[in-house]
Amino acid sequence: MEQIDAGVEHDTPIWAVFGDLMSGLLGAFVLILVGVLGVQLELVSSLEAEIQKRQQEEARRMALEKALAGPLASGRVTLNNGKIGISGNVLFALNSDQLQPEGKQLLKSLAQPIAAYLSVGEQMLMVSGFTDDMPVRGSNSKFADNWELSAQRALTVTRTLIDDGVPSDAIFAAAFGAQQPVASNADAEGRARNRRVEMAPVPKSSKAAKEGNG
Repeated sequence: MEQIDAGVEHDTPIWAVFGDLMSGLLGAFVLILVGVLGVQLELVSSLEAEIQKRQQEEARRMALEKALAGPLASGRVTLNNGKIGISGNVLFALNSDQLQPEGKQLLKSLAQPIAAYLSVGEQMLMVSGFTDDMPVRGSNSKFADNWELSAQRALTVTRTLIDDGVPSDAIFAAAFGAQQPVASNADAEGRARNRRVEMAPVPKSSKAAKEGNG
């Protein structure tokens, strides 16, 4: 009898094993729950940051469109897929890279909204100069060809925007000469449309973006 009692006393009660199992499961559940909650909090934080970023971008875009409203209505400026186009006749006299008074005033009105638009985000402003396909001629011997004329016009606009408040590290100039016309060069109206300057946001290089964030 004593041997039987001793055997019973040394057997592990089943409720104790069950309790240990439940404790282990509960601990695992708590760890999983904490992990899930951590991921959810991170997702919520990321979502809120993205929403705030989108709201800021929308506010900057609306400010830029507001600044463009007058010029757009008058036909001096076009806006297509975020690309701002300005007629060469508004900015420059024929075969010239010197800004006309109307052009100076227009660029001054656009500089601050453009600077604000570029202030957040990984973008730069590319200022592109274009000409018609007519050779540079007349008394103007300053430019060798349309490539040089378009380059100098793009530089003039770029420097003017910098002087009016656009950061110099957020803007650059490009020249296209008579390439990429938007109209036929067969008539005066088409050539006038092709003489233009365009401004478009483009992504920063990864190196430039990293340096800007640093």
